[in-house]
Amino acid sequence: MSWTRRSRAVLAVCVLLLAGPAGCGAGDAREPARGRGTVPAAPVGELLDDTDAEGRRYREVAAEHAPEVGVEVQPGTGGDWEIRLSVRNFRFSPPGTRAEARPGRGLAYLYLDDGLVTRLRGPGHRLAARLVPRGTHHVTARLHADDGTVWAVAGEPVENTADITVSGPRPTAAEGPTASAAEGPGTTAAERPEPTAAERPGATGAARPGAGAARGAG
Repeated sequence: MSWTRRSRAVLAVCVLLLAGPAGCGAGDAREPARGRGTVPAAPVGELLDDTDAEGRRYREVAAEHAPEVGVEVQPGTGGDWEIRLSVRNFRFSPPGTRAEARPGRGLAYLYLDDGLVTRLRGPGHRLAARLVPRGTHHVTARLHADDGTVWAVAGEPVENTADITVSGPRPTAAEGPTASAAEGPGTTAAERPEPTAAERPGATGAARPGAGAARGAG
């Protein structure tokens, strides 16, 4: 009887030893499958046929989860302009980020009057004065995913625009060398008054209105 009990106990230990590694092996087999990411990621938004002027397709997302951007422009030093972007539901991706669309990630394309100035991976930029001539201009920030597609809501790109006006004249190459400090900014040769008879070369301090007529009478 005692031998039978010992045999059963030994058999039970053998069964546990065999089942234990098998159970652990099954768990190890499942865990790496989650880490490898073999399941493809769900698509982000819906790619539309609409594109921007450069042919980049719009990526439509729901309004409640869509990224947002605001633009603020302030005068800077030396005639430059300081641009500051404010974003919501959006994070700027660092350089070297993989070119794939991820929710609420990407970069901002900065435009001046519909011309691309730069691509921003942060909220700040200094716009050089030489790029902004006299007049009113439109500074637009448009949000893109990392794959280059344009974030869009209801078929429209996620963007915002601020207007800036340069009212002070900026001398051109022809005007710069001829304008003097006394003339003030923006004064050209065509705007200078014609010299009077007394100011022309050869006129002396004694030459005053009426003096010539007196000399002629003598």
